Amino acid sequence: MTNAYHEIAFTPAVQDVQTALGSRRAYAGPEWAERPAEVLGDAEREFLATRESFYMASTSETGWPYIQHRGGAPGFVRVLDERTLGFADLRGNRQYVSLGNLRGDDRVSLFFMDYGRRARLKMFARAEVIDATDPRFEGLAVEGYRGAVERGILLHVAAFDWNCPQHIPELIPLAEAQAAARVLGARIAELEQELAALRGG
Repeated sequence: MTNAYHEIAFTPAVQDVQTALGSRRAYAGPEWAERPAEVLGDAEREFLATRESFYMASTSETGWPYIQHRGGAPGFVRVLDERTLGFADLRGNRQYVSLGNLRGDDRVSLFFMDYGRRARLKMFARAEVIDATDPRFEGLAVEGYRGAVERGILLHVAAFDWNCPQHIPELIPLAEAQAAARVLGARIAELEQELAALRGG
């Protein structure tokens, strides 16, 4: 068994640069070699279940990379099995750049971010576009989903890896910040009432 993510990402050119800049030996060590990086485990399932968005890169037929942001309700990305993700594709600006790119090359690269906890899951996958007549489409529906669902996209995982938190900004989701502000606001109101009672007495 080898590290599937490194097999894809560490091309000969990348390895040459790693050697030149002094990091090749570290990544060639035994701690990196025996990692079944294509099988989603509990940590990945739990992480993906709370994601509200991700970034997906595809490549055009002219060789240009294209990155698209995808978003939805928490858990809109479904873990269908240990090697497959899927999501309902909502109608957007109707440019269909990613969709067109996938017709020529189904390989994609994905970033799943949790800025509040400074965690990042990066992934290589092959994308499969399905329509509503496909029996697998039903498993992609998310209750309360807004917008028109045009199709489903399955992501057949080739490899993934977790990034270190270095340089990831610690950003708190608005809903969490608002909830914390409500708690603090209630406590401030309570203390103001106590203070007013003390002054009145």
